[in-house]
This record gives sequence, C-alpha cells and structure tokens, in this order.
Amino acid sequence: MIKQTKSRPSLFSNLSDMLNQSHPLYKLADEIDWKKFDSAFEPLYCHDNGRPGKPIRLMCGLLILKHLRNLSDESVVEQWSENAYFQYFCGMREFSPSMPCASTELVHFRNRIGCKGIELIFQESIRVNNKNDDDKHHDTAFIDSTVQEKNVTFPTDAKLHKKIVNRVLGIVRRLGLPLRQSYKFVLKSIYLDQRFRNHPRNRNKALKADRKLRTIAGRLVRELKRNLGDSHNYDELLKIFEAIILQKRNSKNKIYSIHEPEVQCISKGKEHKKYEFGNKVSIIRSSTGIILGAMSFRNEYDGHTIEPAIEQVERLTGRKIKILAGDRGYRGKKEINGTKIMIPDVPKRTDTRYQRLKKHKLFRKRAGIEPTIGHLKSDHRLGRNFYKGVTGDSVNVLLAAAAYNFKRAMKALLWLIEKISETLLCCHASLKMAF
Repeated sequence: MIKQTKSRPSLFSNLSDMLNQSHPLYKLADEIDWKKFDSAFEPLYCHDNGRPGKPIRLMCGLLILKHLRNLSDESVVEQWSENAYFQYFCGMREFSPSMPCASTELVHFRNRIGCKGIELIFQESIRVNNKNDDDKHHDTAFIDSTVQEKNVTFPTDAKLHKKIVNRVLGIVRRLGLPLRQSYKFVLKSIYLDQRFRNHPRNRNKALKADRKLRTIAGRLVRELKRNLGDSHNYDELLKIFEAIILQKRNSKNKIYSIHEPEVQCISKGKEHKKYEFGNKVSIIRSSTGIILGAMSFRNEYDGHTIEPAIEQVERLTGRKIKILAGDRGYRGKKEINGTKIMIPDVPKRTDTRYQRLKKHKLFRKRAGIEPTIGHLKSDHRLGRNFYKGVTGDSVNVLLAAAAYNFKRAMKALLWLIEKISETLLCCHASLKMAF
C-alpha cells in the first residue's frame, strides 16, 4: 500500500525556514524532479491492501544520500534522524528525531524498483547537470572500464573447502540428519598443518593437509546428498559444492565464492593488484565531466562493451555521442551506430600539424576519466560492492554514478551562489563609493 508525503506545512515550525537555503543539499533537493519517481514507482504498490509503505521520495532520497555520503544502510538511517538537511532532502516538513525506517526496508525498496528504477534515478542525475551546461557536451565523450570488486575474501581452494565443511555440518545440525563422522578432531589438526605454508619446511605438510581437507569435504557433501533424498531446497547449493570440489588450478569458469558464485577473476595489468574478484564496469564521461553511462558486465573484452554502453546513453539522454575516445583496450571498431570510436595510435603521414595537436589534446583530456573512476571508488561505494548477485552489480554502479553526478550538481550550485554573492558585494561597494 502506498503512502503519500505530507504536503501541508506545520503550524509551529517549518523545516525549510530553519535551514540555510544556500546549502548545496538544500538547493539540490529543489532541483530534483521528485514527482517523476512518484509516478514511475506508484504502480509497484497496492493502493487498497496491506500496511502503508514509506513515501517514495523518502526511500529514493535515502538511496541517493547513502551513495552521496558513502554510508551503509544502517548509517544513513541513523544519520537521517540527526541531520536536518537529510530530512529536508527527503521531503520532510518538520524535524523528526525518530528513525525514518528500518535499514532492511532499503533492501526491499531496491528489490521492488529493480535496475530500471535505479536507472531512472541515474537519468535524473544527468538531467540536473544538463541545466548548467551547453547543448554540445554530448559531442565528445570518453569511455573506460574498471573492476568493481565484490565483498569476498581473496579466494583459495583451502578456504572454500573449509567453508564447505562448515556449511555441511551446519545443515546437518539444523535438520538433525545422521552423520557417520564429524571429523572434529581430524579437522583441528588439518587446520594447524595449513598454517605458515609459506615457510619452506611447512610447504609439503600444508599441501598434504589441503588434499586431505578436499577429500573430507567431498565425503561430507556426498553423505549429505544421500541423507537429504529427493525433496529438499539445497539443489543449487550442492551443485556449487560439487563444482568447487571438482575444480582445479587451471579449470575454466571457476567458482570463487559460495555466496557469490557469479564472481569473476579479472586481471587489469595492475602492478599492485594482479587479480581482482568481481565484475567489469564500463563508464562513459562527457567532456564537461558528467557521467552519461554506467553499465555492469561480467568479464567481456572492452571493445564488446562499447555498443551496449552507447545504447544506454542514447536511451537515457535521447542524444547521440559523435566522438567516443578510449584507450588501446578498445581497438577493433572504428564506428558504431554513427559514433566515431577513436583510440591513441601512431599519427598518419597525411595528418597536418593542427590535426596531430588536436588528437593529442583529445587523448590528453581522455585521461580525466581515470580520476573520475577513482572518485567513484573512494567516495561513492564503487570500490567494494556489498549488494548481492548480478542485479546488485548493476544497482551499485548506477547509484555510484548518480551520486557522482548529484555531487557535481551541488558543486555547480555552490559556485553559482558564491558568484551571485560576489556580484552583489561589488554592486554594494560601487554604490557606497558613488554616494
């Protein structure tokens, strides 16, 4: 059931009168078209049945604030009750010291609106920035890819086998199933042998313990499968267990996490971090600094991500990018759907000095997308993805990109306020001198 935000003002104190109206968050709240979210998400609620849900503006505002301030679900709900600007941003008319909702309600709201709803928030972040830019900022854009790491530990086969043993023993205890041997004391000695494996004297002992742990994990999984029979809800989990036990060092499509089996092992050639475990992300940034496109992939070749990324930009903005510049990882295609793809290359002999300088300037400006990705990772939660599954990968990318655009709009509004105040001070000084 849908619940509407109270629109009538308070008789005693209005929250908007208590706050600084030049605050960037206050200005941004007035710039966003909140009615667009209400009309888009209202059909997802039942109007005449069930407990009334939280207002749509409140939930959308909490999602934006979470990635804007780099907070968790629990922290953003807690800080909302302490911050008057957060409450005004979410549509409150008077200050409320109580919690707006439970932190788990943000999870349900994300699942309710899905990737299309999150994409609508990202689209609004682009529109807010378009008001302060010229119409030609879609002419030239830059593309780059990065890895969005999942919230998993660095995977090793020994870790996964240990987790399998613990999960199987937990299921057996929960369901009260029979078990021939729990391997309690055997596992204790195995875990001791696996320690300090990097020391030359302990290497062979640790490898032998790894093989023994793998054997025990296989025995427990097979026994659990026999005892469960045919009617159970653990088919997918047992398939993951069996795949992990059968996989080897050089196996393809390896599983690196039990709770996130879709995680990919990606190597981007970094010296400090050879392998990253997560998924690939494509970012398109305009020449004026707006993120126009943000898409999640698995581990595709960079050149194969260009076409769906361009389609997303055209779908969200209704405009075509004329020139898209990338690094040499995008080699392969020169043009896609009328968009010219440019990568750094050896200058042609026929190029004039002006043409060479123009290309050199373009690719120097392309490097500006690297700090943009850095800000997305360090400031807006792209560095570690805590959302579950493939859908969570897409949701995290879109919300991080939307938060970056909203932060850019806040800086532009702050600059505009400072410029107006400087102009008023100059006018006041000139009038004072005249009299």
